[in-house]
Amino acid sequence: MDKSIPSSFDIETLIITAQGHLNDLLTMVFHHSDQHRAVVVYDTDSYISTLLSEAYKRALPNGLFIDFNQFPPEEIRRMLNELKPHDFVALVQSKSFRLDAFRLRVELFKLGLKVIEHPHLIRMSEDEAPFFIDSLAYDPEYYRPLGRALKEKINAAPSGTLDTGGDFLVYGSPFEPAKINVGDYTGIANMGGQFPLGEVFTEALDLRAVHGRVKIYCFGDVDYKINTPETPITLIIEEGQVVDAENSTPAFDTILSNIRRDEGTVWVRELGFGLNRAFSKTRTVADTGTYERMCGIHFSLGAKHGTYGKPGFKRRDGIYHVDVFADTHTFSLGDEVVYRDGAWVV
Repeated sequence: MDKSIPSSFDIETLIITAQGHLNDLLTMVFHHSDQHRAVVVYDTDSYISTLLSEAYKRALPNGLFIDFNQFPPEEIRRMLNELKPHDFVALVQSKSFRLDAFRLRVELFKLGLKVIEHPHLIRMSEDEAPFFIDSLAYDPEYYRPLGRALKEKINAAPSGTLDTGGDFLVYGSPFEPAKINVGDYTGIANMGGQFPLGEVFTEALDLRAVHGRVKIYCFGDVDYKINTPETPITLIIEEGQVVDAENSTPAFDTILSNIRRDEGTVWVRELGFGLNRAFSKTRTVADTGTYERMCGIHFSLGAKHGTYGKPGFKRRDGIYHVDVFADTHTFSLGDEVVYRDGAWVV
C-alpha cells in the first residue's frame, strides 16, 4: 500500500470496500474484461485520491497506472492515444486534469473510450471518505428500474409540486425530457461520466411557470463546497426567478448578488432527482458535484444549463449554475407523490 495514505482510519477496510465497489462498476456498468486495456490516470495530492488509486490498482492488476504529476502532458496524451475504442480509462483527480484547453473526459470520449471520472476529490475531508466510498456502491436492481420509472413519470407529468414542510414550490408546466445517470448506457453515445452515479434531471418546460416558496438546507458556495446554514433558507420564487430569500446568510447573499450582478436575474433552472442513498441531509460530503447525487431534490440557480435550450437563453451566455438542496418532505408529479420522507416511493 502507498505509504502516503494516512493511517488514522482503518484504511485497509476502506480500500477493500472501494475495490469491491469498483469491481462491480467495472463488470456491471462498463462490461470491462481483460480483452480490453485499462488505464488509470491518478494523483496522490489528496486523501481520497490516494485511497481510491490504491483500490483501482487492486481492482485492475493488469492496468496501466499513470501518475499525472510524474509525466509531461504530451507523454500522457501519447499513452492515451494508443488506446483503442472500448478500452477503459479512470481519472482519479484531486482537482481536474487538463492536457490542453479541453476537459480530458471529453477528449477521451472522442476516441471511443469508456471513461469513469472522479474529479475534485481534494474538496472532501478524510472524515468524509467512508461516505464517498459508500456512494460508489452499485445496485442495478435499485438504480435502473427507479431511474427509468422516474424518467417516464417526469416526461408524462403535467406539473410538479415540491413540499418543504408547508412551503410549496409549484412547477406549473410540463417538464423537459428527463435525462438519467444510473449506469445504463444503452443507446447513449458516450459510455461513462462523472461518478458517483445516481441522478435523473430535467427542468420546467416553461421556466416562468415555476413559483412559490421553498426551504433549502444547504447550497453550493463560491468554492463549490456545500454550505449548511443553521436555519434553512426560504426562497421566494415568482415567474421562475428568485425575488427574495428569508433567513439568508452572508454566504448565500454573495451567491445571489454575484448572479444578479452578472446575469441580471436569478433563474431557477435544473431540477435534479438524486438517487444515491449513500448521501442524505446528515451523510454529506463537501464537494457539491459529488453531493448532488444525494437521495433527494436539488435545483440550480442561474442561467447556465447546457442540456436544455430555452427561448431568450443562449447556451454560452449563462455563467452560473449553483446547486441548492431542498428540505424536501414530499415531491409530487401531477397528483402522484414520488418522494416522501427521504426515500423514493415510485
